[in-house]
Amino acid sequence: MANRSSLPPMNYNSYEVDTRLTEGVINRRFWAYLIDLLVVAVWIVLISIAIFVFGLLTLGLGWGLFVFLPLTALTFILYNAVTIGGPSQATVGMRYMGLRVVDPSGRPVSMLAAAVHALLFYVAVSTFLLWACDVLVGFFRDDRRFVRDLLTNMMVIRSA
Repeated sequence: MANRSSLPPMNYNSYEVDTRLTEGVINRRFWAYLIDLLVVAVWIVLISIAIFVFGLLTLGLGWGLFVFLPLTALTFILYNAVTIGGPSQATVGMRYMGLRVVDPSGRPVSMLAAAVHALLFYVAVSTFLLWACDVLVGFFRDDRRFVRDLLTNMMVIRSA
């Protein structure tokens, strides 16, 4: 049997969350996501129009690029990585809804962490049960963090 007194103590960095920073965050995150869906949809439509025009200019040869259109799903992950990991710390929808993403100590997050966060979201949303559990955790936590926020050490707060 292991001597428990010889084990190093597990000191987690505790942090205090000002509830004013997380008040109404879940509702704002929902609307921010819908705005972000619109932004990315416009981007994908523009890519589709460009491929169509390119196909006309090449007498139909360029239309073969439509095969690669499903890869635009990666646009969501790239969009989150660049915007959340960038200087504004928020996507377009989050900025419009007055939100920003930080780590629990208040520092900006990296682009890699933002990309992993987006990937976890789309994995969770692909199965309703996983997504529901993810969001349900946020309703019971004081800091309103979802499971994917906890896994990537992120926190969505009000910026205004």
